[in-house]
Amino acid sequence: MPLTMNKEVFITCAITGSGGTQDRSPHVPRSPKQIAKSAIAAAKAGAAIVHCHVRDPETGRPSRDLAYYREVTDRIRDSAVDVVLNLTAGMGGDMILGGTENPLPLAAGTDMAGAVERVAHVAECLPEICTLDCGTMNFAEANYVMTNTPGMLMEMGRMMTELGVKPEVEAFDTGHLWYAKRLVADGVLKPDVLVQLCMGVPWGAPDDLNTFMAMVNNVPENWTFSAFSLGRHQMPYVAAAVLAGGHVRVGLEDNLWLDKGVLATNQQLVARSKTIIEAMGARVIGPDEVRKQLKLIKRAPHG
Repeated sequence: MPLTMNKEVFITCAITGSGGTQDRSPHVPRSPKQIAKSAIAAAKAGAAIVHCHVRDPETGRPSRDLAYYREVTDRIRDSAVDVVLNLTAGMGGDMILGGTENPLPLAAGTDMAGAVERVAHVAECLPEICTLDCGTMNFAEANYVMTNTPGMLMEMGRMMTELGVKPEVEAFDTGHLWYAKRLVADGVLKPDVLVQLCMGVPWGAPDDLNTFMAMVNNVPENWTFSAFSLGRHQMPYVAAAVLAGGHVRVGLEDNLWLDKGVLATNQQLVARSKTIIEAMGARVIGPDEVRKQLKLIKRAPHG
């Protein structure tokens, strides 16, 4: 399949994530105020979309607290900076087994919630986009499984579609794309899917270019895709995604470093990715153009 470089590129900034990075960099935002402030700075630097998790303000640990999502959403919407809001819906599917000899009962840290609870903050805040992790996988740690069963995904996807919030399919391997196509065929997702290709996340798709192109070649022509990789490969994947015809994601969820030994801010990561994109001869587009392209609904809560 010949490459067709994307000349009109949007940048997503993944602001804080849910990984254990809160004590590895002072720039990882914890409180709703800090998360919103970092998102607004990223938007000023060129991010058209901000992808937000929330954390406990005291410990920095990942949270599903509805009040935190409400505060982040309100602070971003009340600012003078326009940006497309993308909230995670990936929380609530964390299963930690008790060990190789005694997997049950499940261990501390397990967070398994029903579909309604997992989408509650989306229904309350009504972002333009929310994520849908389209599969179950072993995820980095020895006994942790990220669980998203077909039944759960069907129900969550249906809720998102009925709310008028566009799901962003998070694909960590080719099988996740396969199931996303089934969700379209079953009428759960609309045909013009938005998908994020998540590369190099243990133990999903490795971020070598052969695997990346296998992922790209499994994306239907009428879908819109973005891509990212972790750590030191974050900026090379800016170029790779654009060259392959896609859009770009950067941010502290996926990478803490600007240069060797230099911790980054979200704003700096967005600015560097913008420089790379423009140096390739492409144009970075803003939130209004993204809304038109993706058919997004911009609205205030309960509007």
